[in-house]
Amino acid sequence: MTSDQLMMLLVGALLAFMMYRQFAGKVAPERARELVAQGARLVDVRSPGEFAGGHLPGAVNIPVGEIGSRHGEIGERSKPVVVYCASGMRSASAASTLKGLGFLEVHDLGSIARWGG
Repeated sequence: MTSDQLMMLLVGALLAFMMYRQFAGKVAPERARELVAQGARLVDVRSPGEFAGGHLPGAVNIPVGEIGSRHGEIGERSKPVVVYCASGMRSASAASTLKGLGFLEVHDLGSIARWGG
């Protein structure tokens, strides 16, 4: 194997790893839409300013830093919840917090851009 081939292999592996990390643990957009259509609570964990600039229909805005104190607004812990943000970092944090608070079915969409449809 030449050094160029090895370099291409390493770059490919790095890109694959980065893609995996970005979407690991995320719910598929189709499944998220299905869950919401079936009554799951949709929670936008971005800032109020970001929410005011545009959000998914039916979403409630609870910024990630307020999830712990405002989780009562989400509803029953046994009901499904779908969280999202701008890039996926805050939604991952919010999902972890909600699971720690006893929510049984938390789905992390990640970025609002993944909603599509």
